[in-house]
Amino acid sequence: MPLSSVHTPHLDLIDSPADLKGLSRPTLHALAEELRTALLAQIDATGGHLSANLGVVELTLALHRVFDAPEDRLVWDVGHQTYLHKMLTGRRGEIGRLRQRGGPAGFTRRAESPYDPFGAGHSSTSISAALGMAIAARQQGSARHAVAIIGDGAMTAGQAFEALNHAGDCRADLLVILNDNEMSISPNVGALNQHLTRLRSLPLIEKLRHSGESVLAQAGPLGDLLGSTRASLRDGMRHLTGASSLFEELGFRYFGPIDGHDLDALLDTLGNLRDQPGPRLLHVVTQKGRGLDEAERDPVRYHGVGQRTVSRLASKEIAPPATPSTRPTWTEATAEILCRRAESDPRIVTITPAMVEGSGLKRFQERFPDRLHDVGIAEQHAVTLAGGLATEGLRPVVAIYSTFLQRAWDQVIHDIALQNLPVVFLIDRAGLVGPDGPTHAGSFDMSLGLSVPNLRLAAPADQRDLEAAMETALAHDGPTMIRFPRDRCPADLGGAAGSDSWAPRLIRRSSNAGRRLLLIAVGPLTETLQPICEELDLTLLDLRWVKPLPFEAIAELAEAHAGVVTVEEGSRIGGVGAEILSRLLESGNPRPALRLGIEDRFIEHGSRDECLADTGLDFQSLADSIAAFLDRISDS
Repeated sequence: MPLSSVHTPHLDLIDSPADLKGLSRPTLHALAEELRTALLAQIDATGGHLSANLGVVELTLALHRVFDAPEDRLVWDVGHQTYLHKMLTGRRGEIGRLRQRGGPAGFTRRAESPYDPFGAGHSSTSISAALGMAIAARQQGSARHAVAIIGDGAMTAGQAFEALNHAGDCRADLLVILNDNEMSISPNVGALNQHLTRLRSLPLIEKLRHSGESVLAQAGPLGDLLGSTRASLRDGMRHLTGASSLFEELGFRYFGPIDGHDLDALLDTLGNLRDQPGPRLLHVVTQKGRGLDEAERDPVRYHGVGQRTVSRLASKEIAPPATPSTRPTWTEATAEILCRRAESDPRIVTITPAMVEGSGLKRFQERFPDRLHDVGIAEQHAVTLAGGLATEGLRPVVAIYSTFLQRAWDQVIHDIALQNLPVVFLIDRAGLVGPDGPTHAGSFDMSLGLSVPNLRLAAPADQRDLEAAMETALAHDGPTMIRFPRDRCPADLGGAAGSDSWAPRLIRRSSNAGRRLLLIAVGPLTETLQPICEELDLTLLDLRWVKPLPFEAIAELAEAHAGVVTVEEGSRIGGVGAEILSRLLESGNPRPALRLGIEDRFIEHGSRDECLADTGLDFQSLADSIAAFLDRISDS
């Protein structure tokens, strides 16, 4: 289903949202179907986020018809549902390179278009950002509108409620669109989801709430009196039925729920709400995966898909089997070890912020349903909850992506490390992640972790290291982090570790150490460096533990070599290499050194290999840099 073969006569005439203004309702309905068709073709060509985008076709079209972007600010939460938004805002010609080097990002991005007023990638930021824009408009005397579009999954995060609380208090002219599809990536959990379900289930209350509103608005003083009486009756009925809206308690005027796939209802409702003052919340019910049967039935599986997924579904073609691999992913290997440990240790419980599937915990959830806690998109709560569990003698394991852990470092420091509580953090997607780009890169966990007292940090190079790190971490009476990438996990790279469980592992020793280099590898880059060390006859050390740093073993090896190279898939600033080399210098044992890692910049989206090459961490760049450094010290 290539983009060039899709018949979209109406969409082909849309260069910007201004082109939507004069279209008739029937034409807009036809355009909605063309958008869905074009979206399926685009995702088939590039891969990407499928279910979320299929669910917002009508909503995206209605927003751009009613509002005047970019003057009006449309702030999309997370941003993985904005492919249609990009098509309608002048980027359709580039959409064939979505999430590829040089093409549009998979999320909203200010540098990419004036129609993206705020960059996203992480959830639950839209209300705060749009509120800031609304306050700025008021201060500047501008009539522009600010709209936040947020999913019910993202609404489970504390930041969303902090923003709602402030917006209700300052009475800003802000419209929040709650896109309620009962999903984030995994099914939503928690009391808020139950509250939204109750709201959705009371059409009579909703009908009473909204009937006659336009008449009352035009009836002058009498309308105000009748409206006040009607509001009291409505609020009384809502309390009697247990449906009192949390949003109204926070100072918002609540509207809905309405069908998010009824384009006419969306256009009429948004048109009515557009110029109303104060904080307003429109509750829109949508279906993730709308228009593709398989995605409707299983929106989790089709949250993100690869190329040709859609065309294979359309042709009933069975996807070719994946190339057999005896190597599990790091996520799979970690989950398997965790399940085995939990079988023999009833103290082990796991916590995840809405990432059961992504963190490989589905099997753990099935085997130990009462010992897995999915807290929703609430990273701060996840960490402090683990602290509370640890104080009562349990062994909590927090499974979290490196990029999402960034939202909870205060809790790591204050609630876990300061109290030296035995919490294990399984940090997935550490390092560069490719198409998702800088919003999802796990570049900073080592630099941050190195500076926190009591915190121990492991970077296993293979499954053998991972097993040892998990065993040590679960037995340790303090906090431990174990980081690993989104990649395949090698079983055993060989070599021997010292008798101490914290000791590094010598993978290979040079036959002429005094004239060669010591390569200190952090984590899975050890495997990449093995053939380079064989070719150049270098010593290779698998560090295993970043903190506590096994400095005595490093210093002893450094003394016997002509130079030292450190290689880490993390920030060079404040990273492992910086720590090792500064300590060698302080100890009076300086050596010519080369420090390789992620540079002091955000790495653009592209394939994982392209991202690694950008910062000199792909195989060829590493080989060239190390060989050049060896030549340089040999000539000196």
